[in-house]
Amino acid sequence: QVQLEESGGGLVQPGGSLRLSCAGSGGTLSRYNIGWFRQVPGKEREFVAVVRRSGGAEIYADSVKGRFTVSRDSAKNTVYLQMNSLKFEDTAVYYCAARRGGTTRSQLEYDYWGQGTQVSVSS
Repeated sequence: QVQLEESGGGLVQPGGSLRLSCAGSGGTLSRYNIGWFRQVPGKEREFVAVVRRSGGAEIYADSVKGRFTVSRDSAKNTVYLQMNSLKFEDTAVYYCAARRGGTTRSQLEYDYWGQGTQVSVSS
């Protein structure tokens, strides 16, 4: 089964940028839809973005549309989440997740998860 590991989180000022990575092992990520989710304490995990398998299109939450971009590097078996124009409200633990079925925004439909990486936006 595929294993996922996020990296790239950190502390950034409002308006800044970060790029998160989701590295896969034990499986080829291009065969999976890869979703990005985020969670703050006391709230449910929320959908951020998903990229369809094998070079398919991306879907974004309205709150990040135009600021975040998902991309794949098949040679590195990695999916990226480029986050620009970061806001205070983007502060959360970010997770990547994988599933082989259809594209979905529901966290319940994903089969494999990484451990998460903290993103903090603060001045």
